[in-house]
Amino acid sequence: MVVLKGLGFELARQRGSHVVLRRGAQGCVVPMHRELETGTLHGILKQAGIDAEEFLRKM
Repeated sequence: MVVLKGLGFELARQRGSHVVLRRGAQGCVVPMHRELETGTLHGILKQAGIDAEEFLRKM
């Protein structure tokens, strides 16, 4: 979630262990777990409209 905030996303709301982050009209749902499965991370990046290289550069 920290990397997405660094890319301009802001917390829109939270329900339980999931948060919704928004950057303009673009949004994504992120589970607040210590570890994410590879497919889950891929889905989050797809929702956010971010490619893997951009995500890795911000880490």
